[in-house]
Parts: sequence; C-alpha cells; structure tokens
Amino acid sequence: MLVLTRKAGEGIVIGDDIRITIVELKGGGARIGIDAPRSTKVHRLEVYERIIQENKEAAQWDIADLDALSQSIVQEKKS
Repeated sequence: MLVLTRKAGEGIVIGDDIRITIVELKGGGARIGIDAPRSTKVHRLEVYERIIQENKEAAQWDIADLDALSQSIVQEKKS
C-alpha cells in the first residue's frame, strides 16, 4: 500500500485520468474529491465490500432450487 501525506488543496493522480484532491481536513477526517471518467466505478470501501458480498450470495444456488425451476418449466410446456 502506498501511503502519502497531502494537505488541503493537494492531490494525487492515478493513471492518466483519475485525480484525487484533498478538499478539506476537518475534525480528524478528510473530504476528498474524485475526478474520474463516468465509465470508472467509484465506491466507498464499505459499499464496495457489500456489493461483492451480495454478488457472491446471489451466485450461490441450491440444487433443490434448480430442480424446482426445472419442474416448473416442464409443467408450463405440458400446459
């Protein structure tokens, strides 16, 4: 992990098209501004981790669910 010290108004550049600027330092926190292409997804870490967890849960399936779905499709074709 790269650790940098920046003052308000200073920033860093990631690649050729992402700029991160320290907007304000206040009460032990830092407000940052992120300038990135619209095609680049930007999330707070806790939101990103939640997305990853929900995607993993959605990708898991139970064979009983698959059997029920298959039977449902067979029933529809008979109707």
